[in-house]
Amino acid sequence: MKSLRFISAEALVSNAQLARKSLSSVAHNLFPLLFKASYLLEQGEVIHDLVENWPLADFNIGKLLGTTVDYQEDISSRACCVCLESCLVGLRDYVLNCSSPYSKRLKVVDLTGIKDVEVQLCKCKKTLGRWARTELLSKLCFELLVEMQRLQFNPCIFDIAIDILIDLFVTERNYELVVQALLMRCHCPLKIRCVAFRADSLTLRKLFYIIKLTDPSSLRKLEVVHNIRLEMEHLEVLFNNIHFPLLTSLTLPARAFNVQRFAAEDEPILMTIGEKMSQMTQLTELSLAFSTLTGKIRKLLSPLKTPLKLLDVSNCALNHADMAYLANSLHSNHLEVLDLSGHNVADLYPSTFFKLLSHCSHTLKILILEECNIQDIHVNMLILGLIPCQKLQEFKFLGNPVSSRALKCLFNVFSDLPKLKYIEFPVPRDCYPDNVTYPIDDADLSKFDHQKYESVSEELNNILLHANREDIKASTPLFGGYDAAIQETGNELGAYLLKSFKDTLENFNKALQEMN
Repeated sequence: MKSLRFISAEALVSNAQLARKSLSSVAHNLFPLLFKASYLLEQGEVIHDLVENWPLADFNIGKLLGTTVDYQEDISSRACCVCLESCLVGLRDYVLNCSSPYSKRLKVVDLTGIKDVEVQLCKCKKTLGRWARTELLSKLCFELLVEMQRLQFNPCIFDIAIDILIDLFVTERNYELVVQALLMRCHCPLKIRCVAFRADSLTLRKLFYIIKLTDPSSLRKLEVVHNIRLEMEHLEVLFNNIHFPLLTSLTLPARAFNVQRFAAEDEPILMTIGEKMSQMTQLTELSLAFSTLTGKIRKLLSPLKTPLKLLDVSNCALNHADMAYLANSLHSNHLEVLDLSGHNVADLYPSTFFKLLSHCSHTLKILILEECNIQDIHVNMLILGLIPCQKLQEFKFLGNPVSSRALKCLFNVFSDLPKLKYIEFPVPRDCYPDNVTYPIDDADLSKFDHQKYESVSEELNNILLHANREDIKASTPLFGGYDAAIQETGNELGAYLLKSFKDTLENFNKALQEMN
């Protein structure tokens, strides 16, 4: 519901020319109202002028676009290209505009509240994602410095210092631009302050260098993903040389740990990494997907003094001892997000798995059990494990060989979980040909009876409807859920993979020639 004030604001900003002329006579406390109205209507020119003349001490885009008294709808998931570009360019021009009728009070700009989602409701249908925001802000900081050099000395410009809180996303393609902006931060009125840092497709040398430039002492979230060959010995060097006292979330790339290649001298390295992580006293989220950690999870996690709330150990080849440690650790009573995908939990260690599920049942909000070989014979056990999880909001179990009949049993239980909002369920086993084996290859994923699947899906949704649970969304994303970062940089990621493959082949051929 829109208030009369918000409707009036929309009426004003819908006429961009009139709104821009009227800004000098607008009260300070109306700027946030006009900003949200302009953003909703995608009035880029008005947004630019509002930011250029911003009269307040702070600019928090998450709060400005979130639920407000005058308009309850949260529109922070609209990463609209028109609006965000206008906003960022407006920040640059705020510094350069010495003729604004308002005094320059702005000290902090928080851009971390933008949510990158799959479905964009903005009319332009073009997004400015996290990578693009990183690139544009870095470019604008450099342009601002160039423009300041061109202008004669003006105290109204050189005395400005605005902290820009942002989640940076750096790849090889925007690396040089971001490094340039970070190196010149002390000279630029717009000072990039990195809250979260995501890196992909970088060499280790470049990764270590740019992490140092981000001011790691204030970093809250670090994601090192995909095409970065960060292994255990490199991680030890990173933690020995750079400290992350405020880090709350850490994501490491696939194969960061691989105990199959462990030698006796590697044990102290693993223990050192565990000790270094224990010094990150605010660390509550840890993602180790696709590392091989068989029998070593205790050594890595036991030094931690703060209980984890998020743990992703998908496809880590955990054994019974690992699962027993997790079930009895201090983390088990605090976990809110747990990903155990790729482990045969119901057959290999059913008792310890369900003990773990029991311990975290009072806190668990998201549970992911993809490709865990959960079959019809396990469904009753799974139901018993899920019923106590009354705070569960999301459950994902794609890639498990369960029948349509077993799915119906599960959906009858899902309707009784009061907080549940989202389910990702597999294509039923009986929709595939008999000769299909699990886990299913990508080539065979879509080779099922689509008509039968649609019929089963309709029945499952009817179960939810009859239980008055229209609020639960259930789907089967065959190739996984939406990843905004992959969507934005997928082409670069693919090119980097091809280059890495080509380099490997060339090195292999060179080695063969030397042998001959």
